Amino acid sequence: MPKTQEQTFGHASNKKPYHAKNHVEKGDTLIYALGGLGEVGKNMYCYEHENEICIVDCGVLFPGDDLLGVDYVIPDYHHLIRMNKKRKFLVITHGHEDHIGGIPFLLKQVQIDAIYAPRFAKALILKKLSEHKGLEKTKIIEIDENSSITTKYFKVGFFNTIHSIPDSLGVHITCPNGSIVHTGDFKFDLTPVGTNADYQKMAFIGVTQPDLLMSDSTNSGVEDFSISERKVANEIQDIMRKTKQRLIVATFASNVHRVAQIIEAATKFGRKVIVFGRSMENVVDIGRKMGTIKVKNSDFLSPEELAHTPDDKVCIICTGSQGEPLAALSRIANGTHRFIHLKPGDTIVFSSNPIPGNQSSVNRVIDNLFRSGATVLTKSILNNLHTTGHASKEEQKLMLQLVRPTYFMPIHGEYKMLMQHRQTAMETGIPKENIFVCANGDILILRDHKVLQSDWRYQGDDIYVDGNDISGLSTAVLKDRRILADNGLVAVILAIDSKENKMDAACSIQTDIHGLMLIFICVKHSGYTHIFMRNFLQNSLAVFHLVQHLRINCLVFEHCDLICVRSKRILLVFSDVRRFHNFGNVFQLRMMRNII
Repeated sequence: MPKTQEQTFGHASNKKPYHAKNHVEKGDTLIYALGGLGEVGKNMYCYEHENEICIVDCGVLFPGDDLLGVDYVIPDYHHLIRMNKKRKFLVITHGHEDHIGGIPFLLKQVQIDAIYAPRFAKALILKKLSEHKGLEKTKIIEIDENSSITTKYFKVGFFNTIHSIPDSLGVHITCPNGSIVHTGDFKFDLTPVGTNADYQKMAFIGVTQPDLLMSDSTNSGVEDFSISERKVANEIQDIMRKTKQRLIVATFASNVHRVAQIIEAATKFGRKVIVFGRSMENVVDIGRKMGTIKVKNSDFLSPEELAHTPDDKVCIICTGSQGEPLAALSRIANGTHRFIHLKPGDTIVFSSNPIPGNQSSVNRVIDNLFRSGATVLTKSILNNLHTTGHASKEEQKLMLQLVRPTYFMPIHGEYKMLMQHRQTAMETGIPKENIFVCANGDILILRDHKVLQSDWRYQGDDIYVDGNDISGLSTAVLKDRRILADNGLVAVILAIDSKENKMDAACSIQTDIHGLMLIFICVKHSGYTHIFMRNFLQNSLAVFHLVQHLRINCLVFEHCDLICVRSKRILLVFSDVRRFHNFGNVFQLRMMRNII
């Protein structure tokens, strides 16, 4: 059952007292997000009526610097697991990771009848599922703007939108209690690269008076219209024409239209193309198969051919525009890339904007590039090297005017973005009381063409994924990792005679890390090895942590969490050095012959 909502409902902006009508009743259509509200990423929106659930998108959120060792953040699927007897189908709006990245984790836990995805997204999903054993035969049905999905309670239609990836769709959902328009990620571009938005269909949907619009809020704080992708294409061609040396272009691998423009510009001006970065290579491969990226095999270089090709005939396209430490551009800047070594005269183009939070890492990469003598071009008011794939404030107004909903719910954005989008909707004439700013897990009720805020909510937590483990990391593990990251790690290794179970020789080991000094003195006595430790603790510091579970001889020392012996070496592992300060400066630790 959903949890009872307190009077302060999530972080909703229109706080109102709850009455009996806000209780969920039989026959209501429930609308809620398990991800995508209060954050940019992890998009997952559910429309539930009786025994059917229509899920729109299933994405991941890439972790910040504070989530050490976490590969992905996914929504909590427990509600869908509990509702496994209900029929569920998944609709995908487009193929970006924040909309499809969670699909393998969802399929391992929840029974999904079918996945409906546009052409390019379907190819990306198939590639992703091929890497997960047992998911290769998942039923995926290709859809386009003319497709229709009809179930017992839902009828789902689609319309073309413009985004930075091909085959991006908006969704029109009709159910017994009314209709909902879900925009997905979109922007309006009057001179687009690729398929244009279907303004006529959006306007026709607006004539039918849909009850609720759920719209992309990512660029709610950006004024005016965004620049056209066509202007970016012209800027890139201009750089290709003027540059006489080697050219390296870094951009988002997910921005398929941009990658296609870069490749087309390079071939137009007689340059051979080489691509570095696993995600970039995958996108180019799928884009060529789909016909989105039109280039001959002869226009590509292999890594071995790169060194023998004139600089003015080379265009390198790589990942790393956000300063990711392991991405191709960062390795190029650090001089650790296997095939590319910078030289004076190289031109590096950043066809991107730093995502909030990445500015320092991007600046660090740019600084290293300049130190190598390269010319670096970045997005500024003086050029058109990048444009967004999300609607700015004026474009959001246009969507609101085309669809003309009775109720409005901003989605896909941080809380500030949702509130800014709320203000935009009010400016277009939607009453304040008809706008709902919700959190993950909050439930809206669609009842007889009216939208109400429920006094129930579902669990909307984050699940941290380490590798392919979908059980989720506990906060205790993350806390330990933060301690290690902040304070460091000390591992003391001593030689030992495994036959005699004694130290090979008396020894003294000194280490000084972050103000922590440990002195180990080894002596022989009564068949045991005594280790006397003097601890001069200048700063409280947790330094020891076991990083592997080894099936080895285990020796238990007093006041010591674990000591492991392997290959005639001994590893002392302490959870917190501060504990020793409470017992004095000198400790006698007796080694017990305890074999596991």
